[in-house]
Amino acid sequence: MRPIAALVSAAGLLSAALIAPTSAQQAPLKIGVLSDFSSVYSDIGGMGNVEATKMAIEDFGGQMFGKPIDMVSADVLNKPDVASTIARKWWETEGVDMIIDLPTSATALAVMELSKQYEKIMIVTDAASSDITGKSCSPYTAHWTYDTYANAHTVGSAIVKNGGDTWFFLTADYLFGHSVERDTGDVVKAAGGKVLGSVKHPLNTADFSSFLLQAQASKAKIIGLANGGGDTINAIKQAGEFGIVAGGQNLAAIVMFISDVHSLGLKLAQGLIVTEAYYWDLNDKTRAFGKRFLERIKRMPTMNQAATYSATLHYLKAVQAAGTRDTKTVMAKMRELPVKDAFTDNGVLREDGRMVHSMYLFQVKKPEESKGPWDYYKLLAEVPADQAFRPLKDGGCPLVK
Repeated sequence: MRPIAALVSAAGLLSAALIAPTSAQQAPLKIGVLSDFSSVYSDIGGMGNVEATKMAIEDFGGQMFGKPIDMVSADVLNKPDVASTIARKWWETEGVDMIIDLPTSATALAVMELSKQYEKIMIVTDAASSDITGKSCSPYTAHWTYDTYANAHTVGSAIVKNGGDTWFFLTADYLFGHSVERDTGDVVKAAGGKVLGSVKHPLNTADFSSFLLQAQASKAKIIGLANGGGDTINAIKQAGEFGIVAGGQNLAAIVMFISDVHSLGLKLAQGLIVTEAYYWDLNDKTRAFGKRFLERIKRMPTMNQAATYSATLHYLKAVQAAGTRDTKTVMAKMRELPVKDAFTDNGVLREDGRMVHSMYLFQVKKPEESKGPWDYYKLLAEVPADQAFRPLKDGGCPLVK
């Protein structure tokens, strides 16, 4: 027989466990922003994503479960091992509940493996590979902004339809660039066009001369830029210096952002066909958010920054509606609730983790068409979610029955 004191002690511990909330529920909800603050993707995400996360927390009310919502951030240096080390530390010892951003596909896929291990939520708003919701999908990951499939299908198909039927790719030599080339090449070939070749360049390349000479020599009508951020800007600038467009070839920026157009200026960027998930001058909601963001950071938001706001706000609404921070319960609520905010008014989070929504096809204005700062795009078409994003059945995601 156990001593009476031991029984009383055990009963007391059980009573305390039943009455008191868990330590996890007592701790403040914490969001971690893993971004690029110092390299090629800092303009499209970076500190703008941190600010967007803060705006979402403020707009939600700043508190969850009676405690202020916390936020931490770190620079992943675009290295998967650095991203994994930070994420592990945040999830193991710092009480981070959700990680957002992830600037490259390689960093996203690395942290996705950890999120499965720790059963923690992560939301990808910068990285673009369609593999994130395809063969590498995870029950704990949401992919929010765009992906290589959606961009390839909106920009690539439009260009082929307008006569751009031979392509040569200038490709960033890592998963994102390879995914852009693969997905756009598939679109070109499906539409009856031909891919004449490609050349790979390192991430964050300063000198594109040798790569552009190969693209020029291909005689392809379209040089597809399967890169992003600073690499896209440098490639377009140097293509101008080589007289590539003047010589009859055209550039297709598959993944381009308003910050890229701003850096290039309308004289260089005019006429480019681009696809975006968000543009500040689309409607009253986008304009209101864009102007608030501009006041805080002195730049209009990129689609990634608007998406980071949207994803953070949606996550917070889901936690509140679920009444818990339990990962599986919150993810189920995120899929149940529609996404309606300044980023999109028709978003739905699918079981493969893809948040589907309208995409937009734009043409960059000529300098004389612009009415002022950041007035850069002419809307060509709104592409519905079911046309822009890969069908659920075609992605190869093991979660899809």
